[in-house]
Amino acid sequence: MRKLRNNELGRISISTFKKITKTPIIVVLDNIRSLNNIGSVFRTSDAFLVEKIYLCGITATPPHRDIHKTALGATESVEWEYKADTLTLVKELQSQGVKVAAIEQVENSIMLEKFIPDPIKRIAVVFGNEVKGVQQEVVSNADYCVEIPQKGTKHSLNISVSCGVVLWDLYQKIQ
Repeated sequence: MRKLRNNELGRISISTFKKITKTPIIVVLDNIRSLNNIGSVFRTSDAFLVEKIYLCGITATPPHRDIHKTALGATESVEWEYKADTLTLVKELQSQGVKVAAIEQVENSIMLEKFIPDPIKRIAVVFGNEVKGVQQEVVSNADYCVEIPQKGTKHSLNISVSCGVVLWDLYQKIQ
């Protein structure tokens, strides 16, 4: 086996990315502190053709060198918007017919492997603060609360890792 060179990967241009049909997934970042996590979410969202990212509350916005360091240019390809209040955004998305799933450990959560999104409806996935998680008021107003099953001692994943796991899973189920 031989590793592929960058020019053999079939990468599309940013202008092509902006024109192609996106996966009907919206990512909502609820008060994310780490700029590296934000950049990583952009890069993962680019990989799975995410429709849009909303940066809410204290979540920093591009341009910023620490976001750029992990995003590697994905802030230019993936559409994004800043919203001051996550709950207001959630209600706005729901009024547009978007189903909202908080990715959180809660009572009666749906385990990710058992969660089946409606393939013809857009879904927004909300990822929370590195310490406090998704705000309770957002959890209370979400259509679903989806949990990533974890068997180890920590029961906690980095938000960028959680995003990668969830987006890959949903991408596979929607395709």
